[in-house]
Amino acid sequence: MYRLGVAAVWLYRVTFGALFPTTCKYHPSCSQYAVDALRAKGLLRGGLLASWRLLRCNPWSRGGFDPVR
Repeated sequence: MYRLGVAAVWLYRVTFGALFPTTCKYHPSCSQYAVDALRAKGLLRGGLLASWRLLRCNPWSRGGFDPVR
């Protein structure tokens, strides 16, 4: 089931992701974090972790190394 989420992230990467410059403050990038979270935690929990990461990705965050836990 998590493969649907991973497919959605890859679809974003090849369509809209290609239009925007790569200026992510975090390592791994937000889309890679989403793929890792979906593979490690499943569709529901991985989707929640990826959503939380996207909410934290803002101009006032410090960024840095943030792996899936």
